[in-house]
Amino acid sequence: QVQLTESGGGLVQAGESLRLSCAASGLTPRIYGLGWFRQAPGKEREFVGAITWSSGSIDYADSVKGRFTVSKDNAKNTVYLQMNALKPEDTAVYYCAARYPSTLSRTYTGSYRYWGQGTQVTVSS
Repeated sequence: QVQLTESGGGLVQAGESLRLSCAASGLTPRIYGLGWFRQAPGKEREFVGAITWSSGSIDYADSVKGRFTVSKDNAKNTVYLQMNALKPEDTAVYYCAARYPSTLSRTYTGSYRYWGQGTQVTVSS
């Protein structure tokens, strides 16, 4: 079992920044990658960014490229999502998720086995 705990959400104004954290515990040596997803009211959960734990390779959704940065701290088993230049359309519940090795794309929700509880990010205009 892997437990994921997100933190760092909140209410900000457009143009401001937030940093989300996702701390992993449990069977962490088995984790292959961690991803960030978000879900706005009435919409499907969508991919934001992902990182492969060993290689550090990173993917981003086009909608956040150049504004969001995924990083990791191996010693703390923690992944971060630095969000800059936030827009009202970034408002959503943000989730982190952990995956084992899979043939499925890391941009796909189905490739992740464990999910955090989510943290609300609200960006006012």
